[in-house]
Amino acid sequence: MTKHLLGVSLLAACFCSTALLAAENAPPERADGLHIDQVGKGPFYYDTAEGMDIRVRVLARGLNHPWSITWLPDGSALITEKNTGALRRLKDDKLQVAPVQGTPAGAKVSKFTGLLDIALHPDFAKQPFIYMSYNKALPNGKEAIAVARGRWDGNNIQGTQDIFVGHEGTTNGVRLLFGTDGMLYVGVYVTTDNPEPNFHTDEQKGKILRLTPEGKIPNDNPFIGKPGFLPEIFSYGHRTPTGLTLNKATGEIWETEMGPNGGDEVNRLRKGGNYGWPLVSLGLAYSGGQQSERFQMEETSNPVAFWMPGISPSSLVFYDGTEFPRWKGDLFISAMQQGQIPGTGQLQRIHFNAKGEEIRRESLLGNLRQRIRDVKMGPDGRLYLLTDEDDGVVMRIESVGK
Repeated sequence: MTKHLLGVSLLAACFCSTALLAAENAPPERADGLHIDQVGKGPFYYDTAEGMDIRVRVLARGLNHPWSITWLPDGSALITEKNTGALRRLKDDKLQVAPVQGTPAGAKVSKFTGLLDIALHPDFAKQPFIYMSYNKALPNGKEAIAVARGRWDGNNIQGTQDIFVGHEGTTNGVRLLFGTDGMLYVGVYVTTDNPEPNFHTDEQKGKILRLTPEGKIPNDNPFIGKPGFLPEIFSYGHRTPTGLTLNKATGEIWETEMGPNGGDEVNRLRKGGNYGWPLVSLGLAYSGGQQSERFQMEETSNPVAFWMPGISPSSLVFYDGTEFPRWKGDLFISAMQQGQIPGTGQLQRIHFNAKGEEIRRESLLGNLRQRIRDVKMGPDGRLYLLTDEDDGVVMRIESVGK
Protein backbone atom coordinates (compact mmCIF):
# COMPACT_ATOMS: atom_id res chain seq x y z
CA MET A 1 0.00 0.00 0.00
CA THR A 2 1.33 3.47 -0.83
CA LYS A 3 1.25 6.00 1.97
CA HIS A 4 -0.52 9.01 0.51
CA LEU A 5 -1.65 11.82 2.81
CA LEU A 6 -4.31 14.32 1.82
CA GLY A 7 -2.79 17.76 1.79
CA VAL A 8 0.77 16.51 1.95
CA SER A 9 1.96 19.16 -0.50
CA LEU A 10 0.64 21.90 1.78
CA LEU A 11 2.36 20.38 4.78
CA ALA A 12 5.57 20.00 2.84
CA ALA A 13 5.40 23.67 1.93
CA CYS A 14 4.93 24.62 5.57
CA PHE A 15 7.86 22.51 6.69
CA CYS A 16 10.07 23.04 3.69
CA SER A 17 13.44 22.14 5.17
CA THR A 18 14.72 18.95 3.55
CA ALA A 19 17.59 18.40 5.97
CA LEU A 20 17.00 15.62 8.48
CA LEU A 21 17.81 17.10 11.87
CA ALA A 22 18.88 14.94 14.78
CA ALA A 23 16.06 14.50 17.27
CA GLU A 24 16.68 14.85 20.97
CA ASN A 25 15.73 12.05 23.33
CA ALA A 26 13.63 14.23 25.62
CA PRO A 27 11.12 17.03 25.12
CA PRO A 28 12.19 20.59 25.91
CA GLU A 29 11.59 22.07 29.33
CA ARG A 30 7.89 22.49 30.02
CA ALA A 31 6.31 25.90 29.79
CA ASP A 32 5.78 27.13 33.33
CA GLY A 33 4.20 30.56 32.97
CA LEU A 34 0.61 29.41 33.49
CA HIS A 35 -1.31 28.78 36.68
CA ILE A 36 -3.66 25.81 36.25
CA ASP A 37 -6.48 25.56 38.79
CA GLN A 38 -8.02 22.29 39.90
CA VAL A 39 -11.22 21.45 38.14
CA GLY A 40 -14.25 22.97 39.88
CA LYS A 41 -17.24 21.21 41.40
CA GLY A 42 -19.46 21.57 38.35
CA PRO A 43 -21.69 20.59 36.75
CA PHE A 44 -20.56 22.23 33.51
CA TYR A 45 -22.83 22.80 30.52
CA TYR A 46 -21.94 22.93 26.84
CA ASP A 47 -23.69 23.44 23.52
CA THR A 48 -22.21 21.14 20.88
CA ALA A 49 -22.00 21.22 17.09
CA GLU A 50 -24.40 18.32 16.48
CA GLY A 51 -27.04 19.81 18.78
CA MET A 52 -26.25 17.39 21.60
CA ASP A 53 -26.29 19.74 24.59
CA ILE A 54 -24.38 18.16 27.43
CA ARG A 55 -23.80 18.36 31.16
CA VAL A 56 -20.47 17.31 32.67
CA ARG A 57 -20.57 16.09 36.26
CA VAL A 58 -17.59 15.54 38.54
CA LEU A 59 -18.32 12.18 40.18
CA ALA A 60 -15.20 11.69 42.27
CA ARG A 61 -11.92 13.46 42.95
CA GLY A 62 -8.72 12.98 44.91
CA LEU A 63 -7.30 10.31 42.58
CA ASN A 64 -3.54 10.32 42.09
CA HIS A 65 -3.02 10.45 38.32
CA PRO A 66 -5.72 7.95 37.31
CA TRP A 67 -4.88 6.16 34.07
CA SER A 68 -7.68 3.79 33.03
CA ILE A 69 -11.26 2.89 33.88
CA THR A 70 -13.33 -0.24 33.16
CA TRP A 71 -16.65 -1.61 34.38
CA LEU A 72 -17.61 -4.78 36.21
CA PRO A 73 -20.87 -6.60 35.46
CA ASP A 74 -22.48 -5.14 38.62
CA GLY A 75 -22.10 -1.61 37.20
CA SER A 76 -19.24 -0.53 39.47
CA ALA A 77 -16.00 0.66 37.89
CA LEU A 78 -12.32 -0.06 38.54
CA ILE A 79 -9.82 2.78 38.14
CA THR A 80 -6.03 2.48 38.09
CA GLU A 81 -3.84 5.09 39.79
CA LYS A 82 -0.54 5.27 37.94
CA ASN A 83 1.51 7.11 40.55
CA THR A 84 0.49 4.99 43.55
CA GLY A 85 0.02 1.61 41.88
CA ALA A 86 -3.40 1.39 43.54
CA LEU A 87 -6.68 0.15 42.08
CA ARG A 88 -9.77 2.08 43.17
CA ARG A 89 -13.44 1.17 42.87
CA LEU A 90 -16.25 3.56 41.94
CA LYS A 91 -19.59 2.22 43.16
CA ASP A 92 -22.93 4.03 42.91
CA ASP A 93 -20.98 7.11 41.74
CA LYS A 94 -18.91 7.13 44.94
CA LEU A 95 -15.22 6.38 45.22
CA GLN A 96 -14.59 3.65 47.76
CA VAL A 97 -12.04 4.54 50.44
CA ALA A 98 -10.20 1.22 50.59
CA PRO A 99 -8.21 0.28 47.46
CA VAL A 100 -8.94 -3.03 45.75
CA GLN A 101 -6.41 -5.67 46.76
CA GLY A 102 -4.50 -7.83 44.28
CA THR A 103 -2.65 -5.36 42.08
CA PRO A 104 0.69 -6.56 40.63
CA ALA A 105 3.61 -6.67 43.03
CA GLY A 106 6.88 -5.10 41.96
CA ALA A 107 5.55 -2.14 39.99
CA LYS A 108 8.03 0.67 39.45
CA VAL A 109 6.11 3.78 40.51
CA SER A 110 7.44 7.16 39.36
CA LYS A 111 6.28 10.26 37.51
CA PHE A 112 6.08 8.33 34.24
CA THR A 113 5.63 4.72 35.38
CA GLY A 114 3.32 2.66 37.58
CA LEU A 115 -0.01 0.86 37.24
CA LEU A 116 -1.48 1.57 33.82
CA ASP A 117 -4.27 -0.04 31.82
CA ILE A 118 -6.99 -2.45 32.96
CA ALA A 119 -9.23 -4.81 30.98
CA LEU A 120 -11.62 -7.69 31.64
CA HIS A 121 -11.46 -11.12 30.01
CA PRO A 122 -13.92 -11.14 27.07
CA ASP A 123 -15.79 -14.08 28.64
CA PHE A 124 -15.76 -12.60 32.12
CA ALA A 125 -18.88 -14.45 33.29
CA LYS A 126 -17.07 -17.79 32.89
CA GLN A 127 -13.49 -16.60 33.30
CA PRO A 128 -13.50 -13.64 35.71
CA PHE A 129 -9.95 -12.53 35.02
CA ILE A 130 -8.83 -8.92 35.31
CA TYR A 131 -5.79 -7.84 33.26
CA MET A 132 -3.49 -5.01 34.31
CA SER A 133 -0.49 -3.54 32.53
CA TYR A 134 2.30 -1.95 34.52
CA ASN A 135 5.96 -1.00 34.59
CA LYS A 136 7.84 -3.83 36.28
CA ALA A 137 11.00 -3.24 38.31
CA LEU A 138 13.61 -5.85 37.38
CA PRO A 139 16.19 -7.27 39.82
CA ASN A 140 19.07 -5.56 37.99
CA GLY A 141 17.60 -2.10 38.58
CA LYS A 142 16.18 -1.89 35.06
CA GLU A 143 12.51 -2.12 34.10
CA ALA A 144 10.18 -3.65 31.55
CA ILE A 145 6.53 -3.50 30.67
CA ALA A 146 4.40 -6.33 32.01
CA VAL A 147 0.86 -7.66 31.91
CA ALA A 148 -0.57 -9.42 34.95
CA ARG A 149 -3.92 -11.05 35.55
CA GLY A 150 -5.87 -12.28 38.55
CA ARG A 151 -9.31 -13.66 39.33
CA TRP A 152 -12.03 -11.31 40.59
CA ASP A 153 -13.81 -12.58 43.71
CA GLY A 154 -16.43 -9.85 43.93
CA ASN A 155 -14.35 -7.50 46.07
CA ASN A 156 -10.67 -8.07 45.33
CA ILE A 157 -8.36 -9.78 42.84
CA GLN A 158 -6.91 -13.16 43.79
CA GLY A 159 -3.85 -15.01 42.49
CA THR A 160 -2.43 -12.14 40.47
CA GLN A 161 0.59 -13.15 38.42
CA ASP A 162 2.44 -11.97 35.35
CA ILE A 163 1.41 -13.56 32.07
CA PHE A 164 3.76 -11.46 29.95
CA VAL A 165 6.94 -9.52 30.69
CA GLY A 166 8.44 -7.44 27.93
CA HIS A 167 12.06 -6.97 26.99
CA GLU A 168 14.31 -5.08 29.37
CA GLY A 169 14.09 -1.37 28.59
CA THR A 170 10.48 -1.33 27.44
CA THR A 171 8.74 1.28 29.55
CA ASN A 172 6.10 3.99 30.03
CA GLY A 173 2.47 3.61 28.96
CA VAL A 174 1.01 0.28 27.87
CA ARG A 175 -2.53 -0.01 26.48
CA LEU A 176 -4.55 -3.25 26.47
CA LEU A 177 -7.49 -4.33 24.33
CA PHE A 178 -9.24 -7.61 23.59
CA GLY A 179 -10.18 -7.90 19.92
CA THR A 180 -13.18 -9.65 18.40
CA ASP A 181 -10.89 -12.66 17.95
CA GLY A 182 -10.50 -13.00 21.72
CA MET A 183 -6.81 -12.14 21.55
CA LEU A 184 -5.08 -9.55 23.75
CA TYR A 185 -3.51 -6.58 21.95
CA VAL A 186 -0.73 -4.69 23.74
CA GLY A 187 0.62 -1.31 22.64
CA VAL A 188 4.30 -0.65 23.46
CA TYR A 189 5.93 2.78 23.43
CA VAL A 190 9.16 3.79 21.73
CA THR A 191 11.59 5.41 24.18
CA THR A 192 13.80 7.38 21.79
CA ASP A 193 13.12 9.70 18.86
CA ASN A 194 16.42 9.21 17.09
CA PRO A 195 15.62 8.47 13.43
CA GLU A 196 17.33 5.33 12.20
CA PRO A 197 17.08 3.65 8.79
CA ASN A 198 15.03 0.62 9.87
CA PHE A 199 11.91 -0.40 11.80
CA HIS A 200 13.59 -2.51 14.51
CA THR A 201 11.32 -5.49 13.96
CA ASP A 202 13.52 -7.53 16.29
CA GLU A 203 12.38 -5.53 19.32
CA GLN A 204 9.05 -4.79 21.02
CA LYS A 205 9.27 -1.00 21.23
CA GLY A 206 6.94 0.82 18.86
CA LYS A 207 4.81 -2.25 18.20
CA ILE A 208 1.34 -3.60 18.75
CA LEU A 209 1.75 -7.09 20.18
CA ARG A 210 -0.87 -9.85 19.89
CA LEU A 211 -1.11 -12.44 22.66
CA THR A 212 -3.49 -15.14 23.81
CA PRO A 213 -5.45 -14.49 27.04
CA GLU A 214 -2.76 -16.57 28.77
CA GLY A 215 0.03 -14.34 27.45
CA LYS A 216 1.28 -16.78 24.80
CA ILE A 217 1.96 -16.14 21.12
CA PRO A 218 -0.95 -17.14 18.83
CA ASN A 219 0.08 -19.44 15.98
CA ASP A 220 -1.67 -17.23 13.41
CA ASN A 221 0.26 -14.02 14.16
CA PRO A 222 1.42 -12.34 10.93
CA PHE A 223 5.17 -12.73 11.41
CA ILE A 224 5.41 -16.27 12.72
CA GLY A 225 8.58 -17.78 11.24
CA LYS A 226 9.59 -14.62 9.36
CA PRO A 227 13.31 -13.83 9.79
CA GLY A 228 14.04 -10.56 11.57
CA PHE A 229 10.57 -10.27 13.15
CA LEU A 230 9.47 -11.09 16.67
CA PRO A 231 6.57 -13.55 16.52
CA GLU A 232 4.46 -11.53 18.98
CA ILE A 233 4.28 -8.50 16.65
CA PHE A 234 0.90 -7.67 15.09
CA SER A 235 1.85 -4.30 13.56
CA TYR A 236 4.92 -2.07 13.65
CA GLY A 237 6.22 1.39 12.79
CA HIS A 238 4.42 2.98 15.76
CA ARG A 239 5.85 5.57 18.13
CA THR A 240 3.66 5.77 21.22
CA PRO A 241 0.40 3.79 21.02
CA THR A 242 -1.48 5.74 23.70
CA GLY A 243 -4.92 4.27 23.05
CA LEU A 244 -6.60 1.20 21.57
CA THR A 245 -10.30 0.78 20.89
CA LEU A 246 -12.64 -1.47 18.95
CA ASN A 247 -14.82 -0.20 16.13
CA LYS A 248 -17.74 -2.53 16.76
CA ALA A 249 -19.34 -1.64 13.42
CA THR A 250 -16.39 -3.09 11.48
CA GLY A 251 -14.49 -5.21 14.01
CA GLU A 252 -11.35 -3.13 13.39
CA ILE A 253 -8.97 -1.96 16.07
CA TRP A 254 -8.14 1.75 16.01
CA GLU A 255 -5.20 3.38 17.77
CA THR A 256 -4.10 6.82 18.94
CA GLU A 257 -0.42 7.55 18.55
CA MET A 258 1.55 10.47 19.95
CA GLY A 259 4.17 12.02 17.69
CA PRO A 260 7.36 13.69 18.93
CA ASN A 261 6.32 17.35 18.68
CA GLY A 262 3.10 17.21 16.72
CA GLY A 263 2.27 14.64 14.10
CA ASP A 264 -0.13 12.87 16.47
CA GLU A 265 -2.26 10.25 14.70
CA VAL A 266 -5.30 8.03 14.71
CA ASN A 267 -4.60 4.76 12.89
CA ARG A 268 -6.77 1.91 11.70
CA LEU A 269 -4.74 -1.21 12.49
CA ARG A 270 -4.31 -4.02 10.03
CA LYS A 271 -2.62 -7.37 10.47
CA GLY A 272 1.08 -7.06 9.66
CA GLY A 273 0.77 -3.33 8.97
CA ASN A 274 3.68 -0.90 8.86
CA TYR A 275 2.85 2.62 10.14
CA GLY A 276 6.09 4.31 9.20
CA TRP A 277 7.86 5.38 12.40
CA PRO A 278 10.63 6.55 12.55
CA LEU A 279 11.10 7.01 8.80
CA VAL A 280 7.72 8.66 8.21
CA SER A 281 6.32 11.38 10.47
CA LEU A 282 4.34 14.60 10.28
CA GLY A 283 5.87 15.77 13.57
CA LEU A 284 8.82 17.97 14.38
CA ALA A 285 11.88 16.90 16.29
CA TYR A 286 12.19 18.41 19.76
CA SER A 287 15.32 20.13 18.46
CA GLY A 288 13.06 22.14 16.16
CA GLY A 289 13.59 20.62 12.72
CA GLN A 290 11.62 17.97 10.86
CA GLN A 291 11.53 14.58 12.54
CA SER A 292 11.52 12.82 9.19
CA GLU A 293 12.57 13.62 5.65
CA ARG A 294 9.22 12.42 4.31
CA PHE A 295 5.51 12.33 5.03
CA GLN A 296 4.86 9.28 2.86
CA MET A 297 6.62 6.07 1.90
CA GLU A 298 5.83 2.93 -0.05
CA GLU A 299 4.19 0.09 1.87
CA THR A 300 3.22 2.15 4.91
CA SER A 301 -0.31 3.01 6.04
CA ASN A 302 -1.97 6.40 6.22
CA PRO A 303 -3.25 7.77 9.50
CA VAL A 304 -7.02 8.23 9.54
CA ALA A 305 -6.52 11.59 11.25
CA PHE A 306 -3.54 13.63 12.40
CA TRP A 307 -2.75 16.81 14.35
CA MET A 308 -0.17 19.52 13.82
CA PRO A 309 0.39 21.06 16.34
CA GLY A 310 -0.10 17.99 18.46
CA ILE A 311 -2.75 17.47 21.13
CA SER A 312 -1.00 14.62 23.04
CA PRO A 313 -3.79 12.08 22.45
CA SER A 314 -4.13 9.59 25.28
CA SER A 315 -7.07 7.29 24.43
CA LEU A 316 -10.03 6.94 22.08
CA VAL A 317 -13.47 5.37 21.89
CA PHE A 318 -16.24 5.03 19.32
CA TYR A 319 -19.63 6.12 20.58
CA ASP A 320 -22.36 3.52 19.97
CA GLY A 321 -24.76 4.20 22.84
CA THR A 322 -28.23 5.73 22.97
CA GLU A 323 -27.65 8.73 25.28
CA PHE A 324 -26.35 10.86 22.38
CA PRO A 325 -28.04 9.65 19.17
CA ARG A 326 -26.44 12.33 16.96
CA TRP A 327 -22.99 11.18 18.08
CA LYS A 328 -23.59 7.60 16.98
CA GLY A 329 -20.46 6.34 15.23
CA ASP A 330 -18.36 9.37 16.19
CA LEU A 331 -14.84 8.91 17.51
CA PHE A 332 -13.83 10.59 20.77
CA ILE A 333 -10.17 11.25 21.54
CA SER A 334 -8.90 12.35 24.95
CA ALA A 335 -6.00 14.80 24.86
CA MET A 336 -3.58 16.13 27.47
CA GLN A 337 -2.16 19.30 25.97
CA GLN A 338 -2.04 21.16 22.67
CA GLY A 339 1.11 22.60 21.15
CA GLN A 340 3.24 21.76 24.23
CA ILE A 341 1.24 24.24 26.38
CA PRO A 342 0.01 23.06 29.81
CA GLY A 343 -3.64 23.57 30.64
CA THR A 344 -4.86 22.87 27.11
CA GLY A 345 -6.18 19.32 27.56
CA GLN A 346 -9.47 18.59 25.84
CA LEU A 347 -11.83 16.02 24.39
CA GLN A 348 -12.03 15.90 20.60
CA ARG A 349 -14.86 14.42 18.53
CA ILE A 350 -14.47 13.35 14.90
CA HIS A 351 -17.59 12.87 12.77
CA PHE A 352 -17.37 10.57 9.74
CA ASN A 353 -19.44 10.03 6.62
CA ALA A 354 -20.88 6.68 5.57
CA LYS A 355 -17.54 5.74 3.95
CA GLY A 356 -15.64 6.32 7.20
CA GLU A 357 -14.09 9.56 5.95
CA GLU A 358 -13.67 12.52 8.27
CA ILE A 359 -16.27 15.28 7.89
CA ARG A 360 -15.56 17.56 10.86
CA ARG A 361 -13.94 17.79 14.28
CA GLU A 362 -15.07 19.42 17.48
CA SER A 363 -13.04 20.33 20.55
CA LEU A 364 -14.83 20.04 23.91
CA LEU A 365 -14.08 20.80 27.58
CA GLY A 366 -11.00 22.89 26.84
CA ASN A 367 -12.03 25.52 29.40
CA LEU A 368 -11.54 22.95 32.20
CA ARG A 369 -7.80 23.03 31.41
CA GLN A 370 -7.20 19.43 32.49
CA ARG A 371 -4.99 16.65 31.14
CA ILE A 372 -7.59 14.10 30.03
CA ARG A 373 -6.01 10.64 30.19
CA ASP A 374 -8.88 8.27 29.42
CA VAL A 375 -12.27 8.38 27.73
CA LYS A 376 -14.63 5.39 27.80
CA MET A 377 -18.28 4.74 27.18
CA GLY A 378 -19.94 3.35 30.30
CA PRO A 379 -22.63 0.66 30.36
CA ASP A 380 -25.21 3.44 30.74
CA GLY A 381 -24.30 4.86 27.31
CA ARG A 382 -22.64 7.95 28.78
CA LEU A 383 -19.03 9.04 28.36
CA TYR A 384 -16.61 8.91 31.29
CA LEU A 385 -13.31 10.79 31.58
CA LEU A 386 -10.27 10.60 33.85
CA THR A 387 -7.96 13.58 34.39
CA ASP A 388 -4.26 12.84 34.78
CA GLU A 389 -3.62 15.29 37.61
CA ASP A 390 -2.39 15.28 41.21
CA ASP A 391 -6.04 15.75 42.17
CA GLY A 392 -7.44 13.58 39.40
CA VAL A 393 -11.17 13.36 38.87
CA VAL A 394 -13.75 11.10 37.26
CA MET A 395 -16.20 13.02 35.08
CA ARG A 396 -19.36 11.89 33.32
CA ILE A 397 -20.87 13.46 30.22
CA GLU A 398 -24.68 13.37 30.19
CA SER A 399 -27.32 14.57 27.78
CA VAL A 400 -29.11 17.66 29.15
CA GLY A 401 -32.65 16.79 30.16
CA LYS A 402 -31.81 13.24 31.29
